[in-house]
Amino acid sequence: MKLASLRDGSRDGKLVVVNDRLTYCTEATTIAPTLQAALDDWQHAAPKLQLLAESLSHEAVPMIRFHEHEALSPLPRAFQWADGSAYVNHVELVRKARGATMPDSFWTEPLMYQGGSDTFLAPRDPIRMKDEAWGIDLEGEIAVITGDVPMGIGAEEARDCILLVVLVNDVSLRGLIPAELGKGFGFFQSKPSSAFSPVAVTPAALGDAWKGGKLHLPLHVELNGEPFGRANGGVDMTFDFGRLIAHAARTRKLSAGTIIGSGTVSNKLDGGPGKPVSEGGVGYSCIAEQRVVETLKDGEAKTPFLRFGDTVRIEMPDTEGHSIFGAIEQTVEQAT
Repeated sequence: MKLASLRDGSRDGKLVVVNDRLTYCTEATTIAPTLQAALDDWQHAAPKLQLLAESLSHEAVPMIRFHEHEALSPLPRAFQWADGSAYVNHVELVRKARGATMPDSFWTEPLMYQGGSDTFLAPRDPIRMKDEAWGIDLEGEIAVITGDVPMGIGAEEARDCILLVVLVNDVSLRGLIPAELGKGFGFFQSKPSSAFSPVAVTPAALGDAWKGGKLHLPLHVELNGEPFGRANGGVDMTFDFGRLIAHAARTRKLSAGTIIGSGTVSNKLDGGPGKPVSEGGVGYSCIAEQRVVETLKDGEAKTPFLRFGDTVRIEMPDTEGHSIFGAIEQTVEQAT
């Protein structure tokens, strides 16, 4: 089952069910007006939405064309957005860039920060920033949306709390991060609004690609129309989503509609840093990683962070090449 929130003039959009090929959709507002309302009553709403999805597949309900540029993020705002760092290779490389050491505990306990969740960008909204010197970076990620999660849940049981899966562009301002972290109080200004894929997908609809709390498919990242990353979401993921959810719920319960991110998808190459797609590697899901690898290899970073006019595209095709979640496609613009 695939769900989306279409623009209707409200903050939260209207809930629609989308067909597998992302070509048509049908309104689901008689079941739940918004995705959050469906998540709040998932036990009753999900079976009805599934029946609607099956009717849509047989063209047995009123249909309209599904246009990705009319979609908001599936949850245009959420009660909670907590982003982890499940791909420890990414953490290790980025910390090298800052000259920070890598504690052994990072391999045994997830990192996680609580991001702003009141204003998510739509998947085709521009990334508006005032200054290129802030070091504007993309971060291609996978995330899950949970139902209600009890405090103290185990990792295995937490996998059953995953209701939907989405893609993320977790925009980061690399130039602001060191000073913020240096205060010892975490990210804030350096983590502006994130954008999510046009469509949210149930784990069951992902088939064999979803197993062990991981999504085993390459995440396609393009920069200005050129392949930038093809890292596989199921490779080198140190902590699966069950583990991330359990970490977040260790001392608190999580409400339905909580979004848990994987952190930047990152793959090693023969036990070491990856290499660009243009050189036969799987590339990177953020610019910071490529800059670190360039510095390790050549003594200096050559790839610039995002500039005004640059366009980022994040998408995940299935094994037949069809887009699963639709595309996040954003152009960087100067804020006035």
